[in-house]
Amino acid sequence: MKTTELEAYLNCCIAKRLQNSIMIWGASGLGKSSIVKQVAKENNLKFRDLRLSQILPSDLRGLPVADGGCSKWLPPNFLPHDCDEGILFLDEINMAPPAVQGVAQQLILDRCVGSYTVPEGWFIWAAGNRKEDRASVFDMPAPVANRFLHLQLEPDLDSFRAYALANNFNTEILAFLSFRPELLHKQSLQPAWPSPRSWEMANTLYSAGLGITTAVGPSTAAEFKAFLDECKTIPDLSLILEGKRDIILRTTEPSVKYAIAIGLAARAADAEQAYNAFTWLNSTSATAEWMQLYAVNVFPLMKSKGQIGTLANLIHQDPSLREFLQNYQKLAGL
Repeated sequence: MKTTELEAYLNCCIAKRLQNSIMIWGASGLGKSSIVKQVAKENNLKFRDLRLSQILPSDLRGLPVADGGCSKWLPPNFLPHDCDEGILFLDEINMAPPAVQGVAQQLILDRCVGSYTVPEGWFIWAAGNRKEDRASVFDMPAPVANRFLHLQLEPDLDSFRAYALANNFNTEILAFLSFRPELLHKQSLQPAWPSPRSWEMANTLYSAGLGITTAVGPSTAAEFKAFLDECKTIPDLSLILEGKRDIILRTTEPSVKYAIAIGLAARAADAEQAYNAFTWLNSTSATAEWMQLYAVNVFPLMKSKGQIGTLANLIHQDPSLREFLQNYQKLAGL
């Protein structure tokens, strides 16, 4: 399941008020918790992150206190007690010992544990890594697993690139990942390795003028440096966006083409600049793959700026680009 598909699924569960407990599986660094937190924010829901691996079974059940000759369980304050709506997120649930997971299963299925009941408007979702991800996890007891709907999150460059462009990531990093998509997530035995989470850290380091080895590891950082060396021949993209069509591309290196496509998409301020980039790419006899790479990045940005209709009209009025737009719409299912 891609990031966008997971977001759509979770949003649908909220819209339809489906309170089935959900378990999100995936490798480390894919942003499972970030996605859930973002979905909560978009739906104006409270978000309560509970790490079961950090508590004891007795912590979850509560503290026994005397009440009229009997005892009752006084529930902990880290569980939601208000009547607002929200998401109770059990992150890294399978890092908790089976005894804790066993106590949690009543919370997951019956929405209660001890004397505590989950408020009506709260969803219970969880996330965890798999054993094949080399995570220190316990087997999830079958009775617990059977109480969840299970979703699998996979690395997805398109979703990461859309997020990164919307958050003003450095175009060099996005161009590199477009050129070497297998390095978006490549787990290794080294402490530092590339993942969506570590690339976000790498972007911060790169913006500060620091090397990215500490975030993504030495081998990936070395490839990134070599990529930057190749990209020194990139023409002035601002001139292309202004409408200069006589800018000469002096290299046919694929890495440079990826950098140009991403750079033009990220820097296009409006539909006119985006169209100017299209016409320049077309004048250089750009391949369909190169044009599509530019299109798949610039169209969502223009849509977010309310410029997509203007851009489509400009392209449609240009005979040399009209066929490309039609082919792209068929390819994208638009």
